Amino acid sequence: MLDAIRALFAGEPTTAAAEPETKPETHATFYADPLHIAACALLLDVAYADGEFSEAEVEHLEAVLARHFGLSEEDGRRILALADEARRRSVDHYQFTSVLLRGYDVGQKMVLAEVMWGLALADGEIAEHEHYLTRKIANLLDLEPAYLSSAKSAAARRQAERKGE
Repeated sequence: MLDAIRALFAGEPTTAAAEPETKPETHATFYADPLHIAACALLLDVAYADGEFSEAEVEHLEAVLARHFGLSEEDGRRILALADEARRRSVDHYQFTSVLLRGYDVGQKMVLAEVMWGLALADGEIAEHEHYLTRKIANLLDLEPAYLSSAKSAAARRQAERKGE
């Protein structure tokens, strides 16, 4: 696993960046996709931007991992742990956004932007630093302001639907 994180920071190609890990209890393999780690690291930064990673944000992020990455609850927690370790060791966002620039198309970056806004809205309000950070990351991902605005509107709509408004 640590090799996957080191490769991510070294900028190696994503196909060679992570080696499967064997789970001793099941002998199944777990593959830590560098795209998942990079996206989760950015999402965790957004979640922590207001100084608190609330229960609503945790639930939102876990649902995203299951829905968008197709991860089981256990594998989602593993990816989150790896991403959190990578995030804490990072000096900037470029090391994550550069991986996503190589691996994501515009549609996938738009979905990530919507997820970032949804995460910022999960606790009921968008803090100033969450707003700033989401815009900064979107800029590093080369997303145009109109795309970011659409993603924010879509996230707000989904949030309202969940609340039954």
